[in-house]
Amino acid sequence: MSFLKEIERRRTFGIISHPDAGKTTLTEKLLLFGGAIQEAGAVKNNKIKKGATSDFMEIERQRGISVATSVLAFIYKDKKINILDTPGHKDFAEDTFRTLTAVDSVIVVIDVAKGVEEQTEKLVEVCRMRNIPMLVFINKLDREGKDAFDLLDEVEQKLGLRVTPMSFPIGMGYDFKGIYNIWGKKLNLFSGDAKTTISDGVQFDDVSNPELDKIVGEKAADTLREELELIDEVYPKFNHQEYLEGKLQPVFFGSALNNFGVKELLDAFIEIAPTPQPKKAEERLVDSKEKTMTGFVFKIHANMDPKHRDRLAFIKIVSGVFRRNSPYLHVRNGKKVKFSSPNAFFAEKKEIVDESYPGDIVGIHDTGNFKIGDTLTEGEILNFKGIPSFSPEHFRYVNNADPMKAKQLYKGLDQLMDEGVAQLFTLDMNGRKVIGTVGALQYEVIQYRLEHEYGAKCTYENLQVHKACWVEAEDPKNEEFKEFKRVKQRYLAKDKQGKLVFLADSAFTIQMTQSKYPTVKLHFVSEYK
Repeated sequence: MSFLKEIERRRTFGIISHPDAGKTTLTEKLLLFGGAIQEAGAVKNNKIKKGATSDFMEIERQRGISVATSVLAFIYKDKKINILDTPGHKDFAEDTFRTLTAVDSVIVVIDVAKGVEEQTEKLVEVCRMRNIPMLVFINKLDREGKDAFDLLDEVEQKLGLRVTPMSFPIGMGYDFKGIYNIWGKKLNLFSGDAKTTISDGVQFDDVSNPELDKIVGEKAADTLREELELIDEVYPKFNHQEYLEGKLQPVFFGSALNNFGVKELLDAFIEIAPTPQPKKAEERLVDSKEKTMTGFVFKIHANMDPKHRDRLAFIKIVSGVFRRNSPYLHVRNGKKVKFSSPNAFFAEKKEIVDESYPGDIVGIHDTGNFKIGDTLTEGEILNFKGIPSFSPEHFRYVNNADPMKAKQLYKGLDQLMDEGVAQLFTLDMNGRKVIGTVGALQYEVIQYRLEHEYGAKCTYENLQVHKACWVEAEDPKNEEFKEFKRVKQRYLAKDKQGKLVFLADSAFTIQMTQSKYPTVKLHFVSEYK
């Protein structure tokens, strides 16, 4: 198959939502349709101990939440689909923001009963900033929930989207009869019993056909006809170009747990979703159809397999063909590197791949050479933009609880911080380590992983810090900057990159500092350089 054909058949997307909207379940069902797994493990069902295919960390199984982004691929109708399932929990939002730099489109999952929730708003905002094409999937229709039109309004108002329904429910909750697929003019009836297998729909070219009354009952059929007329009048027609530009969002209804409406979503998705897109580097725009290989690290995951202490760097291929055993330039280090066993992910299996194309995600065994945001090329100096580090919201001192294990503790912290689980600051004054996180749950995850993966124990001590500000001095030699460093000495630290950080204890302190030292700039985001 030619290079351009390979690009044409790739679709790389992320699934985002508030926790518990059914994102991991949807991922499973997409894999089921792709034939990548034979039977979906009911995610909440304790009888099935294996948990969902995409939640592979012990702590995720205990909590029933996803804390790391998993990468899964499958083939469906000759299209190669790469899914990045992101953590919904807000304590892990940073991982999700970074994942969004590696996708070409997004599916937003919304719970029919809860509607649009706060975490969804934040994530959609990031997608809108980047004009990422979005599809909306309204999930859990077999439960009592909000009216379909109210939900569409809510999505438009709260998320600021322009929607066009591509399928529509017949009834909801107890009266849920099925879904009419507007996109494919097809009726799907809901039986409620086929949770782990796949059922077929009935073709309906015309909803005025009296057969419809026989199948769903007269009342439901009449309501559906009225609602479809209303949709026709109120909502814009689907326009592919507007969808690709992020200006129009198609909406699908379904129940992922009951395998309902998922096939419609997938069929429409592979037809309309964008193929691998160009990506902006600091130096220039890189087109996916270029022949030379470029890619960047958007995630690092230590100990994917607890039996083998390994770190995997996840690389999104932007252009060209990534070949096993070929030398590539690691731009930040300025060194050539080769990879003898790059991994691709097919459902629960990792496979060694010889060639990967734009849009693919490759996992590379890493001994500590990679950081998030690193670029690989065939020699050109390129730096892909937009993988920032945000100021954490929680800060704690980290103390070693077992003096014999100091080495393990520092190694563990070092590797976990490279993954971007949290940020590590070292105080200038006494060298004490401070961990900053977006949410409090990450402290538990760090403690758990240090103990179970590195054999090190740590304790925490609270620290009164409001924000970490990255310090930029107009002139590092001037007296003002020297005075700032002398006066604020107790609050200065270095981040993992060795950049100077000011740990401010309140918003007021930040304000006062900025007015007192005008040539010293404070930033809440460190763009990785």
